[in-house]
Amino acid sequence: MLPAQHRLTERREFTATVRGPGARRKGSRLLVVHARHTDARSGQPPRVGVVVSKAVGNAVTRNRVKRRLRAQIAPLLTSIPSGTDLVLRANPAAAQASSRDLGDTLGSLLTTLTTVDA
Repeated sequence: MLPAQHRLTERREFTATVRGPGARRKGSRLLVVHARHTDARSGQPPRVGVVVSKAVGNAVTRNRVKRRLRAQIAPLLTSIPSGTDLVLRANPAAAQASSRDLGDTLGSLLTTLTTVDA
């Protein structure tokens, strides 16, 4: 589980990250990562939200995918710039993917998004 200061919890935070000004996204067959960096949050830790729709599978499958994504993002939090909000959205193919595949995909998408910042 992610520490409380690293979690997106409110609908408006998810919406702002996905659709707000300055929002960017990168996607693959398994995941879509939405990122938004705001000056208002600079100096604060990065926050992450996970979205897994019913298209991915039943409740057991969706919760398994969420747990795997949280486990993969937790060690990467130190490499994410402060003041950044992320929304990880799982595509249906994520249900059959291994944790390693999810981690590799997540790492490459985050690298692409953070290099766009620089």
